Amino acid sequence: MSKHNELGKEGEQAAANYLTDKGYKILEQNWRYKHKEIDLIAQNEELLVIAEIKTRSTEEWEHPEESITKSKIRFLVDATEAYILEHDIDLEVRFDVISVVPENRGWKIDHIEEAFYPPIN
Repeated sequence: MSKHNELGKEGEQAAANYLTDKGYKILEQNWRYKHKEIDLIAQNEELLVIAEIKTRSTEEWEHPEESITKSKIRFLVDATEAYILEHDIDLEVRFDVISVVPENRGWKIDHIEEAFYPPIN
C-alpha cells in the first residue's frame, strides 16, 4: 500500500475512534456504492451521520470543506439515499467533514458538523 493510502486508512480509523469516544455508534466504514464509497456512517442519538474524512500530512492544504466538490456532494447524497433504503432507516441525516492531521504521536482532529447540505432539486 502506498504511503498516502496508508495515512488515509490510519486517519479514517482515528476519525472512527474519535466519533466512538464521543458516543457515536459506527454503522459502516468505507461503505461502497457503485464505484465509490462513504468513509464513515454513524449514528448519534436520532441522527444518521455521513462523515467524509480528509486526512492530510500537514495543515498546509485547503480547508476540508473546500475540498468537497458539488459532484462529491451529489455522490454522497445519492449513496446516502441508497443506504437508507437498503437498511430501512428512518433518521434525520447530517453530513459532516472530519479533518485528520498527524500531530506528534497522535492526531489533530477537526470535526465540522453540518459541513454541507444536500442541494434542493
